Amino acid sequence: MSKYTFKENDIYYPNTSIPKNKLNIKDEKELRNVENLLLLEAYEKFAKKLDIELNEEFFINLHKKIFCDIYEWAGVYRDVDMAKGDSLFCRGKYVKQEINKLFEKLKKDNYLKNLDKKEFIKKLAFYKCELVSIHPFYELNGRIIRFFIDILSINAGYDVIDYSQISEDEYIKCAIECVQNANSNCFEEIIRKSIDKCNIK
Repeated sequence: MSKYTFKENDIYYPNTSIPKNKLNIKDEKELRNVENLLLLEAYEKFAKKLDIELNEEFFINLHKKIFCDIYEWAGVYRDVDMAKGDSLFCRGKYVKQEINKLFEKLKKDNYLKNLDKKEFIKKLAFYKCELVSIHPFYELNGRIIRFFIDILSINAGYDVIDYSQISEDEYIKCAIECVQNANSNCFEEIIRKSIDKCNIK
């Protein structure tokens, strides 16, 4: 069973939280190192692309292109229910519907370009919170969402978001606030401090 509490799913090796992978790696630490290396390479490639439409197709392709060499399900939305602790993410059958609606809203918001700093921070936190709550993929949601939020920030004229100021536990509390209470204030504060630190705009 995975670290998430939901019904048995065949993307994991039996009785483990390790996703089945094309490299047949069954050591969790080794697999995470491979994932992080692929993500680092992607930052160097994708984060430099400016003035692009950061639509749903782009979001899906981030997950797919980064992780398709190790996972068959890269870029595939989950259709099963998932929870972590007491936090139930978007029901599996509604994931596609909710992510479609979110990216329609993001397009109407012009992918957060040409906003004043206060409004940009508020909206960026909102979209991060919504993506966390939807939890669209089977695995690697946290890292792909942080990456996508960084690209949104870069394309709007800011920098990547600095999370070094908070602990892992604090970050998890922010995520729980999103999932359980639809409250993005915690992430808004993290983003505000990061942007103010960089002295941009």
